[in-house]
Amino acid sequence: MKLFIPGPVQVSEKTFAAFCQPMIGHRSGDFKKLYASIHPRLQELFQTKQPVFLSTSSAWGVMEGAIRNLVGSGTVLNCMCGAFSDKWFDVSKKCGKDAVALQVEWDQPIRGEQVWRQLKDGAFDAVTVIHNETSTGVMSPLAEIAEVMREFPDTLLIVDSVSSFSAVPIPMDALGIDVLLTGSQKALALPPGLALFSASAKAFARAETVKGRGYYFDFLEFKKNQQQDMTPSTPSIPHIYALQSKLDDIFAEGIAVRHARHAELNAMVHDWVRRSGFEFFAPDGYRSKTLTCVANNRNIDVPALLKNLKDRHGLVIDGGYGKLKGQTFRLSNMGDETKETIAALLAALDDSLPR
Repeated sequence: MKLFIPGPVQVSEKTFAAFCQPMIGHRSGDFKKLYASIHPRLQELFQTKQPVFLSTSSAWGVMEGAIRNLVGSGTVLNCMCGAFSDKWFDVSKKCGKDAVALQVEWDQPIRGEQVWRQLKDGAFDAVTVIHNETSTGVMSPLAEIAEVMREFPDTLLIVDSVSSFSAVPIPMDALGIDVLLTGSQKALALPPGLALFSASAKAFARAETVKGRGYYFDFLEFKKNQQQDMTPSTPSIPHIYALQSKLDDIFAEGIAVRHARHAELNAMVHDWVRRSGFEFFAPDGYRSKTLTCVANNRNIDVPALLKNLKDRHGLVIDGGYGKLKGQTFRLSNMGDETKETIAALLAALDDSLPR
């Protein structure tokens, strides 16, 4: 089976082979060399001069960790436009934080003006934004939100880029992002289990004032250990070997070329949506570049489409997330996909659509 779901995405044989390198001690000189060898390229991908950290967890670990590290006795504003950004609000409350919801409809992005209206009337420790809401295919205008945040320097900006990182430009330092985090299993095309993040000097200064940060996701522990090319706790060393291999691929292709490839493949899917008589769930101008959430305006039998694709062609797509199940279906073009693989997916969709 070949995956065209929006995570985990298909993993190449080359990447899987990298997992099989001999094991090394995570406190050894060999591990330090491994981490040090990939760190400059990670900084280039994050577009930051700050350290980049490796967390053996899903991205949710760092998402919760960011709340615990950057929100003290104050309030966090959770921007909510889909299933995963809605869940971040729930996580904030379960961490015992005073959380305020900026809720928009699932087919709409978070706009800078909406954030500004919330921040102008109250003091907030932090704002959380999911750049590319995977459940809906909506990409919020990050530069617009970041520009608003400049008016509120005491409020820190936490950004989830799990399904956009490395596929579109996200200049962390230039935008003034305080925490930028991602996961391994989407645009990076690695298996699940590794999260990557970077934090600003302001974020570290805030963390120093916050009690109850815990240990596993304590940003100060990550910083202290990274200075010695180590992680606070035992890492998944095979994931880091695979990441090293993936970075080789990314930089051989070229970052700008990688961005352009994702845009080109995304446009191919969008052309198919239009000519097939479907509509987009996300509005024009705010559609993801890594996946397409297709509105089921034709009222097809989505489970039948998924079954036909799987049985006839060995391809797997997503039939809609959460409350959108059956009302939408999602097609991924992220990771290692090419014009040839996307063309094959679209031809298979044509063959598999219920008649």
